[in-house]
Amino acid sequence: QVQVVESGGGSVRTGGSLILSCAASEVPYRYCMGWFRQAPGKEREAVTTFDNDGGATYYAESVKGRFTISPDFAKGTVDLQMARLKDEDTGMYYCAMLSLRGWDDCNVATLITRPSSWGQGTQVTVSS
Repeated sequence: QVQVVESGGGSVRTGGSLILSCAASEVPYRYCMGWFRQAPGKEREAVTTFDNDGGATYYAESVKGRFTISPDFAKGTVDLQMARLKDEDTGMYYCAMLSLRGWDDCNVATLITRPSSWGQGTQVTVSS
């Protein structure tokens, strides 16, 4: 099964920027990837999802206009560029990848309910 590894977390000032990276051990022909995050005491939430098949990129409302993905489809990697960070962006950030089959759609539900590969997470702490 594909393995994914996150990197790039750390501590940053409120209003600052940070880039997270995710790399897959292999690149499926057609795949869906996403970033999720989980703050202490809260449920895991989706930040962004995208595929390598021309599908729409999803961004959570809370990060639209501040977060941007930069995928390298051939390498199966993706950077999550985070700007104008807020304290509420603090949390453990996870990368997920799923090999898509047939008419599978790439979306949050697909990554959560199907046997996706998840990384160990990388911590992001935003404070003033």
